[in-house]
Amino acid sequence: MRLATRHGRAHLVTDQGFVDVSAASHGRFSHRVIDLLTQLDEVGTWWDEVHHEVTEELVADPALDAGLGPVVDQPSQIFAVGLNYHEHAREMGLPSPTTPMIFTKFVSSLAGTGSPIPRVSDSVDWESELVVVIGRGGRHLTPETALDAVAGYCVGQDVSDRELQMAASPPQFSLGKSWPNFTVTGPWITTRDEVGDPQNLGIRCDVSEVTFQNSTTRDMVFTVAEVVSYLSRVVELRPGDLIFTGSPEGVGQGQKPPRFLDEGDIVDTRIEKLGSIRNTVVAPF
Repeated sequence: MRLATRHGRAHLVTDQGFVDVSAASHGRFSHRVIDLLTQLDEVGTWWDEVHHEVTEELVADPALDAGLGPVVDQPSQIFAVGLNYHEHAREMGLPSPTTPMIFTKFVSSLAGTGSPIPRVSDSVDWESELVVVIGRGGRHLTPETALDAVAGYCVGQDVSDRELQMAASPPQFSLGKSWPNFTVTGPWITTRDEVGDPQNLGIRCDVSEVTFQNSTTRDMVFTVAEVVSYLSRVVELRPGDLIFTGSPEGVGQGQKPPRFLDEGDIVDTRIEKLGSIRNTVVAPF
């Protein structure tokens, strides 16, 4: 099942178009994606029963990104993992970490596919990432049970202002990665049952039609299950929380010489089975 936030409302994504969940269910289900993340089985059962009958609410729209916002518009928490790919650590000249390096991104930086990325400095960088969307959540999850707390996954772009990030000592990761539209998620949530093994997904980022990142989640230092478990030992994971699981090698800072984003660049981020997001770099706003 695929769930999108479209024009601020929860939609099922079908091969024919979008279905407004609340309207099609006559109010049985909420119009907010975050409310549906703990009801995925019920939504799936309902849709299996009625999808042949629901026609008037079907939105046939060939522009699949039309009106799409961040997959969850008001998560209570956004986490991210630094240096979580072996080859990315290598290109940064650093050893792979022995403990997950966790930072946060602020909710005000959320954006969806199609949203403009402001070039706030001369060192704005791209980082393609697999994003975990928490479903039922919880505390004290083991690596063996951690994925049960996950509703699904989406494509993420962890845009980074390296200048602000490194402006202080120690670095201020959270602030440098939280300018407006620096936390892109989309195009929709694909539920866990459709994705299968999250450690076997191709991940890629093209900037203005040049491929810079082309890797696989098999290169993660800490698996999705290990990251979810690790976080849950400290904080309560709640429905709708987002976890950016790290970026593979090929970021702008790692190029020789470094190559950062310019106005007019188009950042195309895609992950196998999850779709793609596309964002254009613009002047600061």
